[in-house]
Amino acid sequence: MIKVGILETGEPPADLRERFGGYGGMFQRLLGPDFEATTYDVRSGEYPASPDEQDAYMVTGSPAGVYDDLPWIPELKSFLQSAKGKAKLVGICFGHQIMAEAFGGRVEKSERGWGVGLQRYDVRSRADWMDDGETMAIPVSHQDQIVEQPPASRILASSDFTPYGVLAYEDQPAISFQCHPEFDPDFAKALIESRRDRLTMADQALASLDQPNDSARVFGWIRRFLGAEPS
Repeated sequence: MIKVGILETGEPPADLRERFGGYGGMFQRLLGPDFEATTYDVRSGEYPASPDEQDAYMVTGSPAGVYDDLPWIPELKSFLQSAKGKAKLVGICFGHQIMAEAFGGRVEKSERGWGVGLQRYDVRSRADWMDDGETMAIPVSHQDQIVEQPPASRILASSDFTPYGVLAYEDQPAISFQCHPEFDPDFAKALIESRRDRLTMADQALASLDQPNDSARVFGWIRRFLGAEPS
């Protein structure tokens, strides 16, 4: 059994949480029976006693920005730095961004604006836990992006909109994704509707989510990276 700590950095809007559950629960469902998952609410200061308490850590998405003046954000960066080389790390959206900041990159609110709906990334470099597909189409929901790549990282997948879409770290067992493989289309659509007043392309984004996606395939990559047998 692989022990995974889920570092929960946010939750969906209250009405969506009632319908779909929290981000930690979404991760647990997709990880499946090969994993023993423990969720830590890092916003409340919940952490394991030491980084080696778990085999791996996953960092969820969040409505916060990594540059926000919130006391739990520098604490999370420090924990990730302390876990380097002691546990595998996986970051999703905000998790992708805070890992980049913790390990020498930089994140900003993007001048490109919101990325929402289903977006396609091209595979640029292949890791051994990936398959041989050349593209991936995954739900996204973000307005922040990495603008300076962490020095010890390699770009695995990207798009014109998101140059640093998927990263792998060369100096530790760590990977991160700007996209949301844990979002099912119904949740992604409901999230867009909850933000419609802030989005200029909500209808197009909603329509894109009716197309086939690679979420299960990409979560299979994550499971293999964490040590599970291929399903």
